[in-house]
Amino acid sequence: MARELSEMDVEVIIHNVNPGLATNSMHETELQVVADDDLNDYFRWVHSRRLSTLNVTYLLPVDQEETKRSERYHRLIQFVFNGRNYVGPAKIALQFGQQRRSEDIAHVQQIDIVQLTSPLNQKVLDLGTGSGAWAIDIAEEFPRAEVIGIDIAPIQPRDVPPNCTQVLTSSFCFYVFEFTRSSRFELCDLDQWHIPYPDAHFDFIHARSLHIGIHNYPRLLHELARLLRPGGLVLLVEPTLYPCQAPPSYPPLTGWETFWDTYRRCLRQQHIDVTVPERLPDLLEATRSFENIMSQKGNIPVGFWPNDLDLLTLGQLQWMDYDSLLPALRPLFLSSGIPPSRVEQLIKDAQHDLYYPTFPLTTTVNITYGSKRFT
Repeated sequence: MARELSEMDVEVIIHNVNPGLATNSMHETELQVVADDDLNDYFRWVHSRRLSTLNVTYLLPVDQEETKRSERYHRLIQFVFNGRNYVGPAKIALQFGQQRRSEDIAHVQQIDIVQLTSPLNQKVLDLGTGSGAWAIDIAEEFPRAEVIGIDIAPIQPRDVPPNCTQVLTSSFCFYVFEFTRSSRFELCDLDQWHIPYPDAHFDFIHARSLHIGIHNYPRLLHELARLLRPGGLVLLVEPTLYPCQAPPSYPPLTGWETFWDTYRRCLRQQHIDVTVPERLPDLLEATRSFENIMSQKGNIPVGFWPNDLDLLTLGQLQWMDYDSLLPALRPLFLSSGIPPSRVEQLIKDAQHDLYYPTFPLTTTVNITYGSKRFT
């Protein structure tokens, strides 16, 4: 059981996946170069917000405002992780790769030093990279690791470390946006096809705020197990879909609760399992591919009420995240058949409860990590 813890010139290479030739280990792909002028083809406008054309069921925007929200949330999680970009034995997983076994850790001197220090010997995968902030930070922290980020839209910065690769996801293609010889942006599919990398290819896989775009999260976890080397680490981070619940002595925030109930209902219509965030450790254990599974619920203030300066900063970041998220869900609500006037009222009422709460707001983020079994 899991234990509890207290825009420049860009060359675009498209890997067109042939599903009929796909195997459990790797898709057969065809390479195609697309000009920078064609990048707009990867975006569409839905109810005044820019969305990705590569996944028509994912209805959150991929515009500048959403990029800023992604960057703020990255800072927020760094506060939750006490200034770090991860929890769990990431350094051990990256240092030892396939050779990492718990019984060998005390015998580091037996490991080939040349292997440990060779360029880009360690490999990291960031799923749903968004603004690319996490992948960039990891690439800077681990300069000998090749860091690959996956997303559905080319919204990542051009100036990235040479060991950082960004990958973008679609339903049928695997695209590579090359900025330098060793730094590129790519597209592949997370939800319907195998991720096009060999078995046991990565030492560390990070997936954050991803499940609302995944129809079969358990299948994705099996795919991550395939991609990880024995001893490799997976880190899953998913915010709750039940935020700011009223304490027993307070009445609920009706506008806020109605908004989030509507959001969950729209996700269910998209066949998204809204219970995934709270079940991460059980889902990971159910793969039977991971050991040393650890879980943690990060309790996060929302707003400006904490007296502690760090908690106040954390609360401000979470408040700004929700303030941006409420209108960002307009395309999803409208596309789900909710009348425009009702959508505007839902957003307005939720904003009122966020701006004028009757009790100190808090929310949670669900964190789970585990190591790939050796057998």
